[in-house]
Order: sequence, then structure tokens, then C-alpha cells
Amino acid sequence: MSIFGVLSRAMAVATVVAAMGGAVAPAIAAPADVALIKSYIGEWRGRGTLVGATTETVVCRLSLTQGNQDKVNYSGRCTLAGTQLSVAGTMAYVEANKRYEAAMTSNATFTGIAVGQKRAGGLVFNLREREQDEHGKPLNITAQIFLRPDAITVAFEVVYVENGDNLRADVPFTKQ
Repeated sequence: MSIFGVLSRAMAVATVVAAMGGAVAPAIAAPADVALIKSYIGEWRGRGTLVGATTETVVCRLSLTQGNQDKVNYSGRCTLAGTQLSVAGTMAYVEANKRYEAAMTSNATFTGIAVGQKRAGGLVFNLREREQDEHGKPLNITAQIFLRPDAITVAFEVVYVENGDNLRADVPFTKQ
């Protein structure tokens, strides 16, 4: 996996967590939990900076729409280091599990489910993964998505375990 592959995968993890995609179990949730998820429906734009050996601009778009039942669907695209990353999925409050869940798929071959928690009037999703670079060296990828009433922030970091080098980015989104 090239550095662009690592960046794409990391951004996929982060963006996916942000809007969650894939197949979430049927949700029957309390009205307040459903209202919180639906409060993010709309068009979002983000711009941030990736810092590592070089500095790159990250530009993203995210669309959240009403899904089936009490779910919210999302689709997003980011441009990063000349590469485009696409993600799609669904998020919901899953009453059976008593938690927010988001599943996602991406064009960076990443699929996953993230668990969210209520925090500071919004939702926070955290995800950690261990991957390998193109030489088989281990990488730790972490992503946090913080959905607040008026903003979404995506933060991610890729750490090369062997030498401690890292790539990190924060991308703030605003509703359009």
C-alpha cells in the first residue's frame, strides 16, 4: 500500500466514522436519540490540512439524508494528495444494543462499524485499526468524528509503529 493508499484508507476510516455507512441493524429508538441523528441531515463541507513529511490540503463534501425508518444515510467524498476517496453508509441508534452505530464502505477497500457515544450535546465516534504499509510494516490508524449541533470535526492519525513517524489531520466541516 503506497503512502497515498495509507492516506486514503485513513481518511476513509475518518470520513466513514463521520457519516457512517453500510448495514446497520434495524433501529427502534427513543425519539431524542432519533432526533439527534436526524439533526445532522444536510450538506456539509470541510477543509483541513494533513501534516506529515509534507503538508497537504484535504477538501471534503458530505451529504446526510433521511434513510429508511429512523436511519440517516450518508455519502461523502474527499480529495487528498491528488487522490479521491468516497464513502457511503448509514447511521442509527440501535435500541437492541443501546448505542449509536454506523457502518461504512469506501473505495479504499475499507468497511467497518463504529460505535458512537453522546458527548457535549453531540455524538462522538472513535475507531482504531492496525494496518500494514506497502512493505508490510505495521501502522496504527485512529480516527475520531465529533458531530456537534453546528459542526462536524474529523481527526485522524496514522503512526508508523517501527519508527514513530506519523501523519495527522483535522478537518472541520460546516453545514451549508
